Amino acid sequence: MADLLRFRALVDDIWHPNPNNPPVTAELLRAIAHAGNYVVGAFAGDQMVGVCAGFFGPPGARAMHSHIAGVSPGLAGQHVGFALKLHQRAWALSRDVTTIAWTFDPLVCRNAYFNITKLGAWPAEYLPDFYGEMDDVINGTDDSDRLVVHWPLAADSGDPARPDLKPGADAALLRAAGAAVALDIDADGRPVTGDADPGAATVLVRVPSDIETLRRHDQAAARQWRRVLRDVLGGLMADGGRVTGFDRSGWYVVQRGAAAGTPLDRKAEQ
Repeated sequence: MADLLRFRALVDDIWHPNPNNPPVTAELLRAIAHAGNYVVGAFAGDQMVGVCAGFFGPPGARAMHSHIAGVSPGLAGQHVGFALKLHQRAWALSRDVTTIAWTFDPLVCRNAYFNITKLGAWPAEYLPDFYGEMDDVINGTDDSDRLVVHWPLAADSGDPARPDLKPGADAALLRAAGAAVALDIDADGRPVTGDADPGAATVLVRVPSDIETLRRHDQAAARQWRRVLRDVLGGLMADGGRVTGFDRSGWYVVQRGAAAGTPLDRKAEQ
């Protein structure tokens, strides 16, 4: 229980959630861990610097849902999160789990790059306001739209320990090759919808480089981004488009029509 209380304390330090709506409690962590689910802390010496918890999916699905993962704010960019995901992958594979799913905010550029490009997870669904109002430092009071990603764990899905083997998308090259731009950003940092060619197989959708800072300084702009991205990216996915890549500079790559393929095709590509 002492470590689970430290887990909860680190979550509080990362998100600063509303005390009336904590993402996890030590008691809940105790219960899901005792039931055989995934509850893990990453340590630097005696200090807990990262946390991750997930639970199994429906019986027979050989899947699990990763509910929460976070890293101490002082260690951002030090690959703690990557180490946690590799550990989670190995743990899951040892229990015959073939897919891990989780949600992330599609407006957070660095998380989109980490999940789609570095890990090779593929977005499966756009969920508007999935958690309701979260009211924490990271999410603010904005709607909690999320992308659900599925991370295939089979040996043929690539080597997550070698992100260099999965080069990110290049939006500039795709534009030069005829990709349509459905959403871009103007000089003031506001979203600008494009007149995307309905016949274009490849569509680019841009997000701001740092939505969290934008939320702190211009809530109206952040909320505008939320509404427009929901309409554009959510609309493309609802119409059958598949996110097949992410350019680190802030571009989702969406394939439409026959180019969208299937999830199995996606895994082979990554």
